[in-house]
Amino acid sequence: MTVRRIKLWVFAACLIPLGLLVWRGVTGGLTANPIEDITHRTGDWTLRFLLAALAVTPLRKLLGWSSIASYRRMVGLFAFFYAVLHLSTYLVLDFFFAFDLILDDIVERRYVTAGFTGFVLLVPLALTSTKGMIRRLGGQRWRRLHRLVYLAAVAGVVHYLWLVKIDIGPPLVYAAVLAVLFGVRLWFFYTKSAAAAPVAAASASQPT
Repeated sequence: MTVRRIKLWVFAACLIPLGLLVWRGVTGGLTANPIEDITHRTGDWTLRFLLAALAVTPLRKLLGWSSIASYRRMVGLFAFFYAVLHLSTYLVLDFFFAFDLILDDIVERRYVTAGFTGFVLLVPLALTSTKGMIRRLGGQRWRRLHRLVYLAAVAGVVHYLWLVKIDIGPPLVYAAVLAVLFGVRLWFFYTKSAAAAPVAAASASQPT
């Protein structure tokens, strides 16, 4: 199966949560509070796709799945897509574009502040996800900019943790997954640094 065909399957799979949400809405499968249900479901899928995008590099390095990197951008953009749905539900269905109330809510409720911060951090990443923008920014600057995804993921998990009042189990699962992904990345970084140190020392000791 070609990469192009696999991408089509991945794209279709990423739309399944939206399809299920629409189906529940049409068939009355949402909870007694449909706005809250839509908000929670789109928020969950935002975090899931965000963590899936962050998992691509560790999986590629640990398992040797080099081809998986081809789908990272798509998964990341779907994380932004569900974040847009999540925020739109809040803006349109919760507050009906009452921006004065929305601004007060962002300032006064810390979990809203964290969630909005995470969304704002994702915006430049989505806008610079094309190959043309990578060439325009340059690889090094583009990589530095896209490190904002780590802060966005932290903001998303904190948003969820501060939101719940009783059952903190689900957000703790997301926090644990994010901690593991960060841990693996740190391990890669220190392993690479340790391997490079003897080479640098040997080069420095060579006579000039």
